[in-house]
Amino acid sequence: MALLDLLGRRWALRVLWELRDGSSPTFRQLQQRCGGVSSSVLADRLRELGQADLVENTGEGYLLTEQGRSLRESLSQLDDWAAGWQPKEAD
Repeated sequence: MALLDLLGRRWALRVLWELRDGSSPTFRQLQQRCGGVSSSVLADRLRELGQADLVENTGEGYLLTEQGRSLRESLSQLDDWAAGWQPKEAD
């Protein structure tokens, strides 16, 4: 699966975003942080993100891997850009 295909899947970016602070939430904690994601979808996204070497399960919780942290740094530039972006108002 190409990275952009993976990141475009529902909840994938949200999972990465919720792991950005370096904490190691359990599956249930991560599910609560993502409010609204089903257990099966979260499990699928974590499995896919793990296969892409972006997220790892430490046995005590989930963390970004070195690759995941590198991606987070790239995405933070997009977040900075988005903070100043305003959509054009419709006429």
